[in-house]
Order: sequence, then C-alpha cells, then structure tokens
Amino acid sequence: MTDKHFMQMAINKAYEGIELGQSPFAASIVKNDEVIACDHNIVLHSTDITAHGEIHAIRNACKKINSIHLTGATIYSTCEPCPMCFTAIHWARIKKIVYGLSIEDAAAYGFNELTVSNELMKTHGGSDIELVPNFMREECIELFEYWNKHPKKMVY
Repeated sequence: MTDKHFMQMAINKAYEGIELGQSPFAASIVKNDEVIACDHNIVLHSTDITAHGEIHAIRNACKKINSIHLTGATIYSTCEPCPMCFTAIHWARIKKIVYGLSIEDAAAYGFNELTVSNELMKTHGGSDIELVPNFMREECIELFEYWNKHPKKMVY
C-alpha cells in the first residue's frame, strides 16, 4: 500500500461524512501498513466540537489496539490538523502527519481556524513529528469544493 492509497481512504471517508451533513475533514491512521482507523469528523452529528476527524480516528485506533499510544503510526488527514488535533497526535505518539490542505485553506472556506501551523507547534513544542504538507492537494481541493457546493453544507 502507498501513501496515496491511505490518503485516498481519508478523502473517501470525508465524502461519506459530507453526505451525512458533516464537514470535509477525515483521517486514516496506519501502522505497519495496516489501517487501524479511518474516520470522518462527527462534530455536528455528536454535538461535540472536539469530534474532529483526527480525534475520532485516534479514539477508534486506540480502542482497536487497546492502548493510548500509537507509536510509529502515520496519520493521513484531508487538512492540516488544528492545534487540538496536533496536540492529540503528539500525545498519541504518532510519528508522521501527511495532510492535504493547510489551516489557511480551511479558514478560506469559512472554518474558524486558529492560524497556528503544525510546523510552528512542532518547532515551539519540541516535537519530532514528521510533517508532509500539501499531499494530494488537488484532490483535497476538489473535496472541499464539493462540500462548499453541497446542499447539506454547514460551517462551525
């Protein structure tokens, strides 16, 4: 399996979420070439502002392996993780973040983002997480454009 395959899984999951009235954020978590979680955000469905795609995937991955540590895993996200998600990724000991759009891109679509980049959090926080930005960017732009025109579109 390739990085493109795992990112495409996250993108496909985000499309599923959009059809359920969610926003275009999703993530897959992979360890040793095995997908241990792939989830879209459930913020609106659960009325839980912390239920971002990355958080939802981390929760499910931890349950699946019965551990709070996802050491050595990679997370593939349709968008750069927000500060809350980056912190959870750090605490879960995920080694690598691969993401499509940036925090600034999400803000341009109307999301209430704190414009603190993962690179800045990594540097100031002393994290050794590897960052791979703009991965499959065009596909993620298509995803956000699809959501932006969708009749169930909601911004939070």
